[in-house]
Amino acid sequence: MNTASLTAHELMDRIKIGGITPARIVDDVLARAQAVNPGTHAFIRFADKITAGEGACPLPIAIKDNICVNGSLTTCASKILEGFRPPYDAEVVARIKAAGGVILGSANMDEFAFGSSCETSVYGPSHNPWDLKRVPGGSSGGSAAAVAAGQAVWALGSDTGGSIRQPAAFCGVVGLKPTYGRVSRYGLIAFGSSLDQIGPITKDVRDGALLLNIIAGFDPKDSTSVNAPVPDYTRALGRDVKGLRIGIPREYFIPGIQPEVLAAVRAAIDVFKAQGAQIVDIALPHTAYAVATYYIVATAEASSNLARFDGVEYGLRAFPAVPRKGKLIDMYEETRAQGFGAEAKRRIMLGTYVLSSGYYDAYYLRAQKVRTLIKQDFEKAFGACDVILSPTTPTTAFRIGEKMNDPVAMYLSDIFTIPANMAGIPAISIPCGFDGAKLPVGLQLMAGPFAEETLLAAAYAYEQAAPWHQARASL
Repeated sequence: MNTASLTAHELMDRIKIGGITPARIVDDVLARAQAVNPGTHAFIRFADKITAGEGACPLPIAIKDNICVNGSLTTCASKILEGFRPPYDAEVVARIKAAGGVILGSANMDEFAFGSSCETSVYGPSHNPWDLKRVPGGSSGGSAAAVAAGQAVWALGSDTGGSIRQPAAFCGVVGLKPTYGRVSRYGLIAFGSSLDQIGPITKDVRDGALLLNIIAGFDPKDSTSVNAPVPDYTRALGRDVKGLRIGIPREYFIPGIQPEVLAAVRAAIDVFKAQGAQIVDIALPHTAYAVATYYIVATAEASSNLARFDGVEYGLRAFPAVPRKGKLIDMYEETRAQGFGAEAKRRIMLGTYVLSSGYYDAYYLRAQKVRTLIKQDFEKAFGACDVILSPTTPTTAFRIGEKMNDPVAMYLSDIFTIPANMAGIPAISIPCGFDGAKLPVGLQLMAGPFAEETLLAAAYAYEQAAPWHQARASL
């Protein structure tokens, strides 16, 4: 039995009947993870102590390196947080541990989640298990690569503008961004506080529902957490989608999409039609402004959030070889100069600029108004449909280094995922085919706020009618 290739629910079924033990699962998955990590670089580091879990769901999981694990190095893949060991668990980690989950280690990521390719990590890039010369996507590239390569049963990522869904699409796995406020952000090192959301990256939709069951729910430690009942998301799986209204936004089917991606997504629409779903043409007219709006709002919030990393309380502290202005200011400047990478500096400068006196109204305030229009587009659309369908990404995984010197091209990798974050709605990416180079294609579904059950039901219905989720990267 190839333990590392099995889904979480398959492993749980085998545990129940005595076909396998939690200790065997941990041993097998850890051995696989360590054996293939030199190729994928999905993990930055493995946990200091890894033992068999005890509890309802004792399975190994990869944790993105921006989610705090008590006593373990948590660095956001940045030099500025070298040596930082949080004195507490993120709420999602606490819930996973309470369920018996085993933390395998820290998954690689773009530095501070700034990226779409997992290339800005200070530890070096991760590699796509389907083609090691290509990116796994970002910023949760390590998490997606680990799941796709069988290095973890499942993983946690964070999604600010597509950072769960885009790497899930590139790596041929399932990535779910819950509704903003559905999952606690306590212990997530912030990038964009009004956009960030933690979510599951899994081998199939049922696993996504299972992991969401564990991590979802109100947390008084997070002021943005919503106090609302949490259903058993697995009960939504298997619902008939006959009559389900699926919206097709014309703004998401545009020139420039890789033809094989477009063909795979259109074939997925035909699958839903065959199941009796109703296909509805819809409009999301402010989509064209989403990327520009996002890179104002997100960088402004990043500039504010990253101001705390100054070398005083934790992480890197550096001084110039020759004092320049005075000891304290020299330390601030040298620490941030050495500690942040090029993309982090770019976003901090952009954010500081749009928040600065004389530019706040022209950029940040205007962007917030456009964000409201984007949110209203979705509200109107969900009056006509239950789920919105689109490609997750315009292309399949690109080559490592291909877009590193063209930030705009890199940012456009998230053109279809960003709007869901701007509106705060749940969205999922599921595999829907391969291109001619045998690289996975992702299908994105979006639903209204807190309609994860509808989202998962639709995703599961498609998954059961298509074979794509069963494919495994061979490395």
